[in-house]
Amino acid sequence: MTGATCPTQPDHAEAAASPDTRSTGTQPRLRTIHLVVLSVGTFTLGIDGFVLAGLLPQVSASLHVSVSTAGQLTTLFALVYALGSPVIAAIAGNWDRRLLLTIGMSVFMAGITVQAIGASFAVVAAGRVLAALGAAGYQATAYSTAGILSDDQHRARSLAIVAGGSSVAIVAGLPFGIFIGQSFGWRTAMWVLLAFAGLSTLAIALLPAAYAPRLNLRQRGQALGDRRVLGILAGTVTVLTPGFLILAYLPAILHTKGIWVVIATLVYGAGQVTGTSLVPRLIKRRSARTALQVGAIGVTAATAVLTATRTLHPAAIVTIAALGLAVGLTVVPQQHRIFATVPTLASVAVGLNGSAIYIGSALGAAIGGLALAAGGPAATTITAAAIGLIAITIATLVRPATTPSTKTR
Repeated sequence: MTGATCPTQPDHAEAAASPDTRSTGTQPRLRTIHLVVLSVGTFTLGIDGFVLAGLLPQVSASLHVSVSTAGQLTTLFALVYALGSPVIAAIAGNWDRRLLLTIGMSVFMAGITVQAIGASFAVVAAGRVLAALGAAGYQATAYSTAGILSDDQHRARSLAIVAGGSSVAIVAGLPFGIFIGQSFGWRTAMWVLLAFAGLSTLAIALLPAAYAPRLNLRQRGQALGDRRVLGILAGTVTVLTPGFLILAYLPAILHTKGIWVVIATLVYGAGQVTGTSLVPRLIKRRSARTALQVGAIGVTAATAVLTATRTLHPAAIVTIAALGLAVGLTVVPQQHRIFATVPTLASVAVGLNGSAIYIGSALGAAIGGLALAAGGPAATTITAAAIGLIAITIATLVRPATTPSTKTR
């Protein structure tokens, strides 16, 4: 991501990453169809995350557990993903991206199958663990593949298209889950999701071969202690936590349920899709760091305004749409900054950034719960805005330097 720095020149370490490059010195051409293939995969994984939000009552009744206990399946998924993503990226760093994508989606499919046939909460939880490991293997690899095969001029657009799959999943996932769950049961939703995953797996064959730079395990592990990477990750956690906090407690914040919550979720997702589609232009014209700052300011302003508009539902819907738009401006810049700052470690660092996203999700739920218990619904939006101020500070102060192979304007 260019953020703290300006766009880099094509990095020779990355150019040497594909098998074609290793043998002929040329880089496979990244086509739009390749990005569509990757975005279909991230869409499938995103649907899995949001479909359960609309199915928790059915899941709890089927497995004979409380709704709150069923909700821990989402927490379990997030924790396993956060821990697994960087480990997988480090261990499998030298593999062909297509192989890692195939294995990741296959493991995800196994996890979905276990959930669909699981007769007890423990079995379904085991399926969530498998699905999370598969998602961790696929999603970070999808972003690294897009980054590796893109030159610096087109990388922001490539990352945005792949991220668009996850953003669209927010819009489609909840209504899909509610419709399938109410009409056919939550297990049917798992089987439909399995079909999507199967198509995503078959489509991987359309991708060109791609390899991350040749590094040993110790070198790939250096990303864990790189201060430049850690600074970027701190920005990711703090800028995304407020949005996750609001989403986790929407019914309480809006003091309603049913259709208004569904509409709020849909407009949030639509806003995020819009932000994700606009951010490559902002990165190109300004910088990824500027895009992150604009997003952080938007997140902070929207959550603060929501304190006043939350019970005025039409106004709240507009505010939540603005929040989604602001969040959509933040994910791609962070990935872009990683490729600009540590290009040789990007395949691992992008995995760490994926973990940071899920850490933000977990923190949003945890901190929001504490705020709700201590001060009521208004305290949640105020807390989200306070975290947003921290994100603005980090986005402004953290300026990781580029590697010697990069060039600034």
